[in-house]
Formats: sequence, structure tokens, C-alpha cells
Amino acid sequence: MRYARPEFLDDIAADTPLPMIVDGDLGMPIDLSRWECLWGENLDDSDLNPDPNNLPKLDPKDQFLLSDPASSTPFLGNGHASGPMPSSSQPVMPHVPWLRRTEYLSREGGARPTSTQDARPSMDAPVDISRSAQIRDIEASFAVTDSFDLGALKHPNKPGVTAVDSYEIFPDAEIWANAYDLFRFSERPGERPSDVEDPRLDCAILRPMESDGDHFLAYYLTKDDETALEFKQNRLARSPDAPEEDEPTPFQFARDYETVKVEQEVPNEFLLVIDDGDAKLEDVKDEDVKPQKPRVKGAYYKNIERKMLLKKKRQNAYEAYGGDKWDIIKITHAQMSPEEENEREEALAEVMDPMYLLSRADADAEGEIDDTVVGTSGVNGDAHGDRGITDDALEVFGE
Repeated sequence: MRYARPEFLDDIAADTPLPMIVDGDLGMPIDLSRWECLWGENLDDSDLNPDPNNLPKLDPKDQFLLSDPASSTPFLGNGHASGPMPSSSQPVMPHVPWLRRTEYLSREGGARPTSTQDARPSMDAPVDISRSAQIRDIEASFAVTDSFDLGALKHPNKPGVTAVDSYEIFPDAEIWANAYDLFRFSERPGERPSDVEDPRLDCAILRPMESDGDHFLAYYLTKDDETALEFKQNRLARSPDAPEEDEPTPFQFARDYETVKVEQEVPNEFLLVIDDGDAKLEDVKDEDVKPQKPRVKGAYYKNIERKMLLKKKRQNAYEAYGGDKWDIIKITHAQMSPEEENEREEALAEVMDPMYLLSRADADAEGEIDDTVVGTSGVNGDAHGDRGITDDALEVFGE
């Protein structure tokens, strides 16, 4: 009884190289005994080296080998070009080069040097990095906005599109202390058709989970649309310092999702809010605009910490969650602890405190300020080091 068919060995036989035996003449034997001049001295070698002025007549089948591909006149047997041939003669073979000039070769050969290559020699020019030069360059950058012409702007790809308004760019201080991750789903969550509105999606909860070494996310939604709308309205109307609420909002487990791709750094995507503003920039006297005050007209941005792509995790009724799976999550408002408030204030100082970068200049790797850096003489010869730093900042950035 056979346990396998011979056809199973076809792939192995096809991959096995066959031995090839080549003779000394490489498959093209040449009989050298036909030329006596090779076997003796001072013999006539005209058969091997014919006289250029008296060439032997070629076989008619080999005459096309002496023809010029660029010429329409073939050659005769003696190597000289003949006159016009009758129409019944053999046509001349077209000239086909072995290396054709493709589109890519044409671009490489005729490409002009780019602006980067033209500007490369100028990069070696000395750059003035003195204090006065830096202040001059900073002030020159603000002068560009004085002669800004909105009508001169051109769209790089759409010639018919024109600019109608411009916005100054500011960091969004209202949400700067928050960390935002961007989640993208392979298909819409919520088990509703794509053409049906689902107000529950923008207030869902993602909870990190772990089972047998696998990490995934548990997805929770409210029971109905009314609960989601009420939860969002209460969250927007409530102050962060409001007392804890008594009635929690329940969120029910919907589905587990696993991560397909995680990007730890997202340098080119931001949260952007276009705000027409309720006040003009010159009407705001305090430069440190508080979140409670009306914001000026501008485009407010916040960076994205991470970006993830999620897909549905295959359901397994026998999967062991270690007793950590929750079917319902109840959300309620709670006041921030002193540690959380300090952490939030430190994050807001990055965009609210003009002296933030200067105050962090003497911080070590763990973020602690090193008091031993500034000696008794202070900074810039001042007994008070902070005053010297403040004077330098005011000189560059203004009061």
C-alpha cells in the first residue's frame, strides 16, 4: 500500500540542478586541420587573413551581416556599398539598439540641478550667531506679517482656489494639559449601519485589557442615545471644580478590539480648532489669556501623542480574563487630587508661562531644578540670577 503518490516529489525534482558535461570545445568544435598555415612557419595565411583590397566573395546569405543599419543601401560581397537596389531585393534590417533610452534614463541624463543642489555651496557660508544677530532675525520674522497680502497666496495644486481669510496659530491652552490618542477602526463600531447617526461613539470608553499575555482594548458604549446625549451635556456644563455627582452614567461592554498598528510619534497630525474669536488681539491686555476668557481669532492646535489602528478581536467564550473583565462601567465626576492639579499646572505652564523654557534650562534629566548651577554671583553678574534671566527674556521677547 502506498502512503504517498510520486507526484509529491515533482517540486523536489524540479529544484534539483542537473549535471551538465561540457566538452573542451564548449559545444562548438573547430577543425584546425583545415588551415595548414597554423601548423608550419612562413606559410600562406591568406585564408585566415585575407587582403582588404581583394576580399573573397561572401555567400549571399551572409551579405546582410556587412550592411549598415543606419543606411538604406546594402553592401556587396566585397564590402563596398552598392547603388539603389530594386524593390525585389531583401529589405534592410532595422537598427535596434541593445540599450534603449527609457523615460527614466532620459530624466536622469537631462535632469537639471535642483534648487537644493544650487544652494548647497552657499551652506558653507559663515552664519552670524551672535546675540544681536539672533534678535535681528527674530524681529525680521515678525516684519513679514506687516506686508502680508492675502490675494497673493496661491494654492500649490488647485489654481482656482483663492484664500478668503487668515488665522494666527496658537497652542490650545484649554486642552493643552490633556493627552490625546487617535484611534482608527477598521470598520465602524457600534453595530449600526454607516448611514445611521450614532451619538454614542464620541463618548465611548476604551479600557486596556490583558489575557494570557495578549494585550487588547475593551470597548464600552452607553445603552441608548439619550444617555449619551445627557452625559455629554452634563460634562460640558460642569466645572472641573464642581463637587462629585451622585448619579453615575453606566457604560455597557460592546466588543474587544486588538491593535493592528501603533505609531508612538505623530509629528504631522494635530487637533486644530478654527476660532473666529470674540475679541481682537489688541483688546486683550493680559498676554496670558486664561481659558475662561474669550479667545482671540486664531487657529488653536494640540499635538497627538499616539495613533492606533484597531480591528475587532475574535470572540472566545473560553478566554481567561483573570477575573478582570467588566460588563458595566459606571462613570461619575470626581475632583482632582492635589497631585493631579500640580501635574496639570505644570503642563499648562508650557504654553501659559513665558519664562517656561528659561526656568527649565537648569533642570536635570529627571526634571528637577539644580540649585547649585547658579552661584552667589548670579547670572550675568547679577546677585539675583532670576533677574538676569528675566532681563534677557524681556530684551528678546519684549515686555
